[in-house]
Amino acid sequence: EVQLVESGGGLVQAGGSLRLSCAASGFTFDDYAIGWFRQAPGQEREGVSCILSSDGSTYYADSVKGRFTASNDNAKNTVYLQMNSLKPEDTAVYYCAAHPRKWWQPRGWAGYEYLYWGQGTQVTVSS
Repeated sequence: EVQLVESGGGLVQAGGSLRLSCAASGFTFDDYAIGWFRQAPGQEREGVSCILSSDGSTYYADSVKGRFTASNDNAKNTVYLQMNSLKPEDTAVYYCAAHPRKWWQPRGWAGYEYLYWGQGTQVTVSS
């Protein structure tokens, strides 16, 4: 059974940091691109970042470049999203998702309908 389990969300003041984790199981980690997405109330889902566990390549939305960093620990089948300099507009439910690399290209990484999704974790940034 494929599972993606996010953790690490919470309430933080503007300017603070959080690290999200996404623990994956039930599939071969290296064969998938792992994306981070977020959705705020009343807004469309937004791609935040993506990482290829096979080589560590990372991709980011312009809105988070320089503030967020994705990383992976292949031994633990886990990817992380380090979020620094958080802003109130970063408030959202954050999801990790997995998509087979054979159906994935870097260009347009945020636009794929990722195959597997986690349940999400709430991030709230107060001003």
